[in-house]
Amino acid sequence: MVKQLIKNGLVVDGNGGEPKKDHVVVTENDQIVYVGPESGYSVTGKEIVVDAADGTILPGMIDTHVHMMLEYSPVSQRLETPFSFMYYQAAEYLKNTLQAGVTSVRDALGTDLGVKKAVEEGLIPGPRLQLSINALTITGGHGDGYQVSGNELDLMPSGYPGMPSGKCDGVAEVRKKTREMLRAGAEVIKVHATGGVLSATDHPEFTQFSLDELKAIVEEGRFRKGVKVMAHAQGAEGIKNAVRAGIHSIEHGIFIDDEAVELMLENGTYLVPTLLAPVAVLETAEETGMPDTAVQKSKEVIEAHKASFTKAYKAGVKIAMGTDAGVMKHGTNLRELGLMVDAGMAPMDSIVATTKTAAECLGWDDKVGTLEQGKLADIIVVKGNPLEDIYSLANNDNIQVVIKNGKVEKNIL
Repeated sequence: MVKQLIKNGLVVDGNGGEPKKDHVVVTENDQIVYVGPESGYSVTGKEIVVDAADGTILPGMIDTHVHMMLEYSPVSQRLETPFSFMYYQAAEYLKNTLQAGVTSVRDALGTDLGVKKAVEEGLIPGPRLQLSINALTITGGHGDGYQVSGNELDLMPSGYPGMPSGKCDGVAEVRKKTREMLRAGAEVIKVHATGGVLSATDHPEFTQFSLDELKAIVEEGRFRKGVKVMAHAQGAEGIKNAVRAGIHSIEHGIFIDDEAVELMLENGTYLVPTLLAPVAVLETAEETGMPDTAVQKSKEVIEAHKASFTKAYKAGVKIAMGTDAGVMKHGTNLRELGLMVDAGMAPMDSIVATTKTAAECLGWDDKVGTLEQGKLADIIVVKGNPLEDIYSLANNDNIQVVIKNGKVEKNIL
């Protein structure tokens, strides 16, 4: 039995209430056993004391949209890299994500069941993973690697054991493809409901899949395993189609209109905004060899993206933090909170979006997302008070302690 007593820090429990002074968090093995006033806990002397040094104690952060097997790189570099090397790179990405204070993620395509197993069995350090395996996409749509040259160059390899291709057209094909993803271990189904910024032959406002196709995907997930669907959806019509089909979360949501907001509120649909994605495309375009089409589209959408987020937030749409990490470097995830605050979100709400609401979006709110007795001991200690400077979370040196499942993964106090 291992007990830890985390003290001398401001406790922000993820529920959105007032931060608590003179409170402690106590863990036993992989569980939280006490959160409350220090005076209300009887020290046994057997606890390992973690001194927060006047920092802030928070739940482990959650990123609901990542690509753990990818960091965008120039085409020439990808062509020169052996297939299996991506797994060794992913081990570094997983470690960097965890070291940044992100203890749970939802992978939005590209990570197979073996990677999750390696993390769960302790072969490599990393955040808790919820997998989509691969995304469903139409021929010629976002996710189809067809280039204007006539050649195919996918961002991520597929069609190898454990990673089915996601290309499908028509109700019968999307049903079968959804079943293939479930068979491969998908815990959430990912679908591309619109074009995208990184696509070579489409645009974010292009609508993909019919309403009937989207409904078939939702039905297959719901009826077979109770699995929800996340939709890459950027154009307004594609967003509305996805919501009407019963899709659980809208990823990106660049061109949300008033009707889409009303539909999302009516259906309880989550928005995962990924404000960092187009910002990162512009910042890293030269270094990573981003295609000119992606740079131009990022310039086109960046202000509309921010405005859509603000509209959705002010209307009360449920927002779960996601970054599209892999488009940018893993371990830079918590920059997203600053961008959400810049777009009008209250600092405390940005933390709730990255903890409690993100856990709810993943269906994991019974075990992570808040500091409460009986939940898993996913806890971070950060320097200072992020409510006073939300951008401080973007500096990984300020993430001083990371505990996942009760195990200390980082301690630089």
